[in-house]
Amino acid sequence: MDKYVPFCPVRQDNEIIQDFRLPPQRKGQAMTRLGYIRTSTGRQLIDRQILALEKECDQVFIEDGVSAVKKHRPVYEQVTAQLKPGDVFVVSSLDRAFRSVLDALGELEKLHRRKIQFKSLTQNFDTTTPEGKLLYVIAAALAEWERQTLSQRTKEGLAAAKKRGKTLGRPHKLIEADIVKARQLLDNNPCTSITEIAENLSVCPRTLSRAIHRD
Repeated sequence: MDKYVPFCPVRQDNEIIQDFRLPPQRKGQAMTRLGYIRTSTGRQLIDRQILALEKECDQVFIEDGVSAVKKHRPVYEQVTAQLKPGDVFVVSSLDRAFRSVLDALGELEKLHRRKIQFKSLTQNFDTTTPEGKLLYVIAAALAEWERQTLSQRTKEGLAAAKKRGKTLGRPHKLIEADIVKARQLLDNNPCTSITEIAENLSVCPRTLSRAIHRD
């Protein structure tokens, strides 16, 4: 079975299923632990994060091909809607679950109001305490800053690539480094389109789109 399913994939026991029904609780288990991760382009890193979640959770839900800053996340919304008081919502890291500091803080408050526990495998702190909540906000702010910094560097790199192509006086070829930069920019900047990036690289948008989405 293909490891990545484009619509609402769910992993359970190393298999992907297309079902949002929660697994039955194990004997003596007082809570359900659901894992969530948003994927985009960094497949190798995401694979490791998914495996880490599978060790901690009863089920792992994968939001595939969704930008870091996209507001509508159907898988996330369905998973969190099914959590009950006492359950645990587990993410690999804050940047794989939330769009910004405000989003991370707002979603945490919603979970706490519903008596749902939160756990990040990367940033392991108790968000029910003032100190833990402070660390949570700092971690979310750092993730947002890194995303914005990467976006700016990627834009500058694309602009430099375009300038080099014009200086050499020949059509710019789409190399792997450009594809990686384009993927990073799309993943971290909601205001940038494939067409805009393609223009900077002097290639056809359709050519760039195929290169970005190939496995």
